[in-house]
Amino acid sequence: MISGKGLTKSYGDLQVLKGIELQVNEGEIVSIVGASGAGKTTLLQILGTLDKPDDGNVIINNTPIQSLNEKQLAKFRNENIGFVFQFHQLLPEFNTIENIALPALIAGKNRRESENRAKELLSFLNLKDRETHKPAELSGGEKQRVAIARALINDPAVVFADEPTGSLDSQNQEELHKLFFKLRDEFNQTFVIVTHDLHLAGLSDREIKMKDGLILSDQ
Repeated sequence: MISGKGLTKSYGDLQVLKGIELQVNEGEIVSIVGASGAGKTTLLQILGTLDKPDDGNVIINNTPIQSLNEKQLAKFRNENIGFVFQFHQLLPEFNTIENIALPALIAGKNRRESENRAKELLSFLNLKDRETHKPAELSGGEKQRVAIARALINDPAVVFADEPTGSLDSQNQEELHKLFFKLRDEFNQTFVIVTHDLHLAGLSDREIKMKDGLILSDQ
């Protein structure tokens, strides 16, 4: 479902990725681990279409990403990819429903339908009583679940997560781990997760270890 072939990336004289070959199947939870500077986040950003490789190509759902112009790429990203970041990146002036529905509205979907879908996701994530709360009124774990709902609003082919448990305490980390697998089991959702959380990585279907811009193991 996702294929990265021959991916290289340099910033000045620093080569961050050195010919990465990677395949992710539908319905997999794949964790990417490694020390800081290994190239994990750069790889995630390239696979997620937020950055471009110097060489190589990325294919998502049979679409060669390099063949898309900027307008096509933005549309493809909005319709096919969800993102979850360490610090949730919710908009403080919007309430929970508005934050979740935003990607659907950007895609031109009906507001009422988008907000109803957001309410369905909130119910699934056990946040039904937080519909009108703004981010400042939510706990860290609740904010991250809202961010996951936002990532899922357009039924993406894949969700990319960059250190999604990094700002959470151990209890909320464990709840988020369970949520990823619940989404995979019930909706066949695909996840690619960059993490320093070795417990989460160990639970994943596959754990990819990186070092110095290369994949050391994929098991």
